[in-house]
Amino acid sequence: MALDVITSDALRDCRHGFFTRVGGASSGVFHGLNCGQGSSDQSQAVAINRSRVAAHFGVPVTQLHTVFQHHSADVHVITSPHAAEDRTRADAMVTNVKGAVLGILTADCQPVLFSDTEAGVIGAAHAGWRGAMAGVLENTITQMEKLGAVRQNITAIIGPSISQENYEVGQEFLEEFMDHDAENARFFVGGNTPQKYQFDLPSFGLKLLRDAGVGHAEWTRHCTYADPERFFSYRRSCHQNEADYGRLISAITL
Repeated sequence: MALDVITSDALRDCRHGFFTRVGGASSGVFHGLNCGQGSSDQSQAVAINRSRVAAHFGVPVTQLHTVFQHHSADVHVITSPHAAEDRTRADAMVTNVKGAVLGILTADCQPVLFSDTEAGVIGAAHAGWRGAMAGVLENTITQMEKLGAVRQNITAIIGPSISQENYEVGQEFLEEFMDHDAENARFFVGGNTPQKYQFDLPSFGLKLLRDAGVGHAEWTRHCTYADPERFFSYRRSCHQNEADYGRLISAITL
């Protein structure tokens, strides 16, 4: 089965893709294109899936860079087209090196791909609520600037993420956001039960990107939770009492 890859017209001058789960070698709860080396999936299947992603960009899998994501604001600068065997602990990458493919893994959190085509600088970030609040998006932009990007020329696209309709949170979650910035109230609406709320993660991400001054920011408007045929979802796997869940990959290269 062929890969199913979502692209954005706003990034048309840069090779990129938000890969769905379609077209992979994994089976069971991971069936499809699970690219998560940290999952309990068979390592051989994950390796095949990652090779298919690399082949989509016309490069060997040794040029597909991923990091050990841990919901931080840390950004790793890629200086070689070839990926190191040991993954750096970070939640974003930037580079100006041709041939390096930057890959971010998600399963409800926001995958964000960045490009300044004039400067020849790209970035990729994993931005769940915690990393976004900690500044991973702003830090990615800052590191791109250090490589020659111009903030106003950066395009940032948020890929498939959990939507507000499917992201129920509790009172403590709301209070943490309100303590950070009272204006964050606009990203919450009342839930279906008392002291429950629906959180709009993509709108929060877009607000941060636009406040940071990028030239263009948008969300592809795909919800990971709502479409099990195309997307893995951590929250959906929890609701279905599944033992584990797959990881989607989103990638970009010069």
